Amino acid sequence: MCRVERGFTLIELIMVIVLLGVLAVFAAPRIFNSSDFNARGFHDETLALLRYAQKTAIAQRRTVCVAFTTNSAALNIASAAANTTCNTALRGPKGDNPGTVTAKSGVTYSSTPASFNFDGLGQPVNASGAPVATQTIQVSNAAKSITVETATGYVHD
Repeated sequence: MCRVERGFTLIELIMVIVLLGVLAVFAAPRIFNSSDFNARGFHDETLALLRYAQKTAIAQRRTVCVAFTTNSAALNIASAAANTTCNTALRGPKGDNPGTVTAKSGVTYSSTPASFNFDGLGQPVNASGAPVATQTIQVSNAAKSITVETATGYVHD
């Protein structure tokens, strides 16, 4: 009677070790690096906040102000349609009051974006109501930047 040996060959074991080594070199640093994950989350939150600000300005026909710091953005809204001064905190898209996004530790905007307003038509304007140039907002460690178009106020990445 012939006994059948069971187990792995030496070549199979070496191949598994090589594959684990390749995964460790390329995948492990990305898995354990939360900075990229936090940067993408902050980018997406900022994008949502800006889209919300523009849509709120159009829906309520009021000026919505967007103020930036190095690691946060906040929304305020004018109390009346004819008023261009934002004096009331605007609830954010998540229902928070006031509407803000704040970066986690280690994540900031690459350079502090200029604060601007959306007028009642959803177009980006400065505090005096004059159109502003296309706004580009970049989050550190995020691959994409956020753009607010001059003529339309369209917010995209």
